[in-house]
Amino acid sequence: MQKSAPFTEITRTVALSAETHGQRAKCVQRLIRLDMPVPHTVALSFETVRAIAAGQVFDMSALLSSFGADPLVSVRPSPELQEWGGPSTVLDIGMNDAMLLSLSEVIGSEAARAIYLRFIQSFAVEVARLDPELFGPTEPTRDALTEALAAYEDEMEEPFPQSPADQLAAVLKSMARAWEGTSARLLRQAKGAPPEAGLGLVVQRMALGLGAPESGSGVIQFVSSETGHPQITGRYLSQSQGRDALARRKEAMYLSRDHRGRSLEEACPEAFAELQALSDTLRNGLREEMQIEFTLDTGRLSVLDAVRVPRTSRAAVRIAVALAESGIISKEDALLRIEPRALPELLHRQVALDAARDVMAKGMAASPGAATGQLVFSAAAAQACEAQEIPCILVRTETSPEDIRGMHAAAGVLTERGGMTSHAAVIARGLGKPCVVGTRDITLDTKEKKLIAADDRVFAEGDTVTLDGTAGTCLAGAPQLMEPSLDGSFRTLMAWADQARDIGIRANADTPADAEVARRFDAEGIGLCRTEHMFFDEDRLTVMHEMIFADTPEARGAALERLLPMQREDFVHLFEIMRGKPVTIRLFDPPLHEFLPTSRDGIWNLAEALDLPVSTVTQRIDALSEYNPMLGMRGVRLGIAVPEIYAMQARAIFEATADVSLKGAIITPEIMLPLVSARREVELIKSNIDAVAAAVRTERGTRFGYRLGVMVETPRAALKAGEIAEMTDFLSFGTNDLTQMTYGLSRDDAGRFMGTYVQQGVFSEDPFHTLDADGVGELLNIAAGRGRSVRSDLTLSICGEHGGDPDSIDFCRKAGFNYVSCSPFRVPVARMAAAHLALTEVPAEKKPRRFNILGRVLRSGG
Repeated sequence: MQKSAPFTEITRTVALSAETHGQRAKCVQRLIRLDMPVPHTVALSFETVRAIAAGQVFDMSALLSSFGADPLVSVRPSPELQEWGGPSTVLDIGMNDAMLLSLSEVIGSEAARAIYLRFIQSFAVEVARLDPELFGPTEPTRDALTEALAAYEDEMEEPFPQSPADQLAAVLKSMARAWEGTSARLLRQAKGAPPEAGLGLVVQRMALGLGAPESGSGVIQFVSSETGHPQITGRYLSQSQGRDALARRKEAMYLSRDHRGRSLEEACPEAFAELQALSDTLRNGLREEMQIEFTLDTGRLSVLDAVRVPRTSRAAVRIAVALAESGIISKEDALLRIEPRALPELLHRQVALDAARDVMAKGMAASPGAATGQLVFSAAAAQACEAQEIPCILVRTETSPEDIRGMHAAAGVLTERGGMTSHAAVIARGLGKPCVVGTRDITLDTKEKKLIAADDRVFAEGDTVTLDGTAGTCLAGAPQLMEPSLDGSFRTLMAWADQARDIGIRANADTPADAEVARRFDAEGIGLCRTEHMFFDEDRLTVMHEMIFADTPEARGAALERLLPMQREDFVHLFEIMRGKPVTIRLFDPPLHEFLPTSRDGIWNLAEALDLPVSTVTQRIDALSEYNPMLGMRGVRLGIAVPEIYAMQARAIFEATADVSLKGAIITPEIMLPLVSARREVELIKSNIDAVAAAVRTERGTRFGYRLGVMVETPRAALKAGEIAEMTDFLSFGTNDLTQMTYGLSRDDAGRFMGTYVQQGVFSEDPFHTLDADGVGELLNIAAGRGRSVRSDLTLSICGEHGGDPDSIDFCRKAGFNYVSCSPFRVPVARMAAAHLALTEVPAEKKPRRFNILGRVLRSGG
């Protein structure tokens, strides 16, 4: 039994919302309210479209009656958010033999045939699902039209439908079922749509775009999609429909006057002026920069649709700030329009949007940005390139501390193994260099110095490649790159973010260069300075080797005495750069064997440098090697077993504090002990540090204080936080190691199977990428509660790579942590994420509503 069609004629006052009819339908209503010349439009709700997909039959003649006696309409998809996509638009529904004759009298027979032929082709392919090769584009001759009708009848074994109602019913059914298909469902879910997302459909009277001059169609926007600067862009194509102007750019006109060719402004100045006048109306009315689809029908302008201007991240920032500074949206709305994860595109070089991409390897996007350089396969080769000022890409099976100097020298790092928190990923993010890890589709031959891609292409050392750390790919050759964009709009937006957020953001910075980056990105201090990274410079590494090979405490002390001024100078630079902001210095953490070579050449060179037999060097390396060094003599354990190391570092910190304080700065260094598991460990180290502090105060004749903290990296430290807190001023959770120890997983090896685990639902997320709130998070909550039960003023933070992850920041805010610390180049992401979280926790009646396309007005149905 037929039912009357439940449709809604879109008027200024009809009840309509994006949640029931989709964003396009709501946008059309907004255009009508702004007195735009919009053709008559009818909207079908999500509910109606679902019913059509399920086979329910509606009376299409009732729907078409509002379009007059000879309806000619288009149907466009209208999902709740336009980025979710939808089936292709179908134009010219209602075109048939009778309409061909009547239109020929109005616009000419050739134009009428063109419209009819286009509709037959579209209907056959999009609705009847016939072979596109049978209905390819052709000139609109009488023979071509006859052949198209005959081809349809041959394939379908029935004539082409002549009833507009039947045509519309078939189109609506096809589009409704396409939305429900498995492929379409998976595609939109990948774009963030929920499984139950609905589709609305919009039926609109056709503005022909063909006929007497001037007729045609075009697309216009008033800002650049690339930069966000004011700029009229788009195209206009005479004698065309829909978005033909963009598809046939070579034939299309420019919009404004352009020395490269004809323009709409010259061909039809009245229509161009009318389009220009729409700019401010749209911007103020829709609170957004919009791209307008328009048609000229014998010179008369029709606005068919408006969508949010497509934009790069840098353009999105500039547009949001400009709208806020114009008073069109609030600062809070501007912040909520910029996704935190989009910011890295502004901080680093990127491969240009329209650049050709010859992908030779794929892996995990471990550190964003792009860099072009020559392939090298060793740290030494990378340093050699740097000396010659030749950019290079360092390729390793996986990196180790021995590779740090090569990573500093290289423009980017590519590894065959590893995950998001592997050594290569963490160091590269800290350096702000692009990094791709876990590229298992490549084969490395480090001996022959070549890389074999998945397609069997061979790349040798010296070949030019481009690493795209944002996309997780390595490209052959040197595509065009875009430079970073840290302009006034970016800084304005970040200042607004700082006003909104309610948790501190510090940076992990190991060197003065890192600290400079942290300052540039307005970090509130250094939350983790890993002092061992200061020892890998060539001149210091030699002294480290002497210390490691020393046979007595006196000999070790002599070597450390040579390292003291180097460390002191580093700390002086850090304190001066941070200008009184807090600096948390983690004392020496890794096992000593990490500073020793493993290759035959490396061992021979070390023996020569120390004037020792190779056998002696080999025996010492073997003696220091551990079965599982990550669980061996490292961190505070090394500090207790070899107390001279921590004593030297403490003296360097306090002497630097005294030196900088003489210049008028107030410095209170924060000293952090790594890998603590027991209160007694803290007691032993604290007594030694106190003794060093007292000695320096006496020697320098000055007064200074310091704060002592513990890096919580073991489950036992978390459980015993109450006892440990009695001896400390702060607890900083090293969530990388804490996750490893809680799960019994290596962050370097987990990438081999973590993707499978996440896909099969074992873990909802990679716990090395997003903090495991249920497991590791419970340890954090236990430690926080027990620590603050002893010291209510205990400072709590995380300093692992989770500090830059928005979901992990949310956990820390809710747990009452004071700050998070992350790699310097992730600081802006963390600042923006914290602002988003603070804004979205404001009571519902006060907070700005979040939106994605047209803003709060469209989402609320206003």
